[in-house]
Amino acid sequence: MAAGTGTDRRRGGTAGERPSGRRAAALGAAAIGGALALTAAAVSPAAASPGHDRPGGDRPGHHGPAVRYVALGDSYAAGPVIPTQVDANCARSDHNYPSLIAAADKFASFTDASCSGATTVQMWKPQGTNGPQLDAINHDTTLVSVQIGGNDVGFGSIIATCAGLSVTNPAGSPCKDHYVAGGYDQLAMNVLTTAPKIAQVLRAVHDRAPHARVLLVGYPDLLPDDGVGCFPAVPFAAGDFPYLRDTEKKLNAMLRIEALFGGAEYVDTYGPTVGHDMCKAPADRLIEPLQPASPAAPAHPNARGEAAMAQAVQHTLDRSGRGHRG
Repeated sequence: MAAGTGTDRRRGGTAGERPSGRRAAALGAAAIGGALALTAAAVSPAAASPGHDRPGGDRPGHHGPAVRYVALGDSYAAGPVIPTQVDANCARSDHNYPSLIAAADKFASFTDASCSGATTVQMWKPQGTNGPQLDAINHDTTLVSVQIGGNDVGFGSIIATCAGLSVTNPAGSPCKDHYVAGGYDQLAMNVLTTAPKIAQVLRAVHDRAPHARVLLVGYPDLLPDDGVGCFPAVPFAAGDFPYLRDTEKKLNAMLRIEALFGGAEYVDTYGPTVGHDMCKAPADRLIEPLQPASPAAPAHPNARGEAAMAQAVQHTLDRSGRGHRG
């Protein structure tokens, strides 16, 4: 838990030739190492640009109060490597899904505090030149999107570990064997221990913006939903594809539950992206593999993936009005 949050009390109700075998795994692990370096805090001393106001009011044709939107989150919200990068410290794109939503809806104001590499801790603590993300929210905020938890569970280290272990038993499940070696599923435990951190974030958002509509955004389909792998293009062992798929599903299920009990609306980005995972052909995938073919960080959404998540968020917004909790 982040320090200094004890006053939060209220709980509301991602075709060419392909390397093979050991070389593919080594390249995959190296790619993830590069991604971790990219998404670490303070990638560059360049000044951050935590947000910007947009002129105008709410969405055209909407006669309700002006919407003031703040986006919080990690690299899946920030859009590392996707052009155009507008914040070197946070590897943030102006074509990430928060920016696409804000551009389409022409909100009264828009602040994007998302930052690659963020965990729930960065909601309260600075990350390089990016201030505590919660500081972007105030009493006048009417819409908040939050996508966080993947780094608390350990996305980057998990992918690097599984890619490295794949060469030891490509037909087996060496990654799963590694994470259950202690007699319990360490990754499932990581998801469970992240749940109260998500609950704390939602309480803090509601405390700072009591009238805001809050969206908790899930993670897109990273690996084939049918569990069938694509080694060596994505260098995980055959038995680890379904294990890692199920781990992500557990994370999303936890986020859905925390949204339900935390006064937020869950945005499903997994369902709309099934069939467009990192194993698919470049023209079909929304998530880039460990060796991206489109501008994106390894195992992250490309520009089309961010657009798909924007569509999922907008679908949720359109279900029952926009921008105010009521």
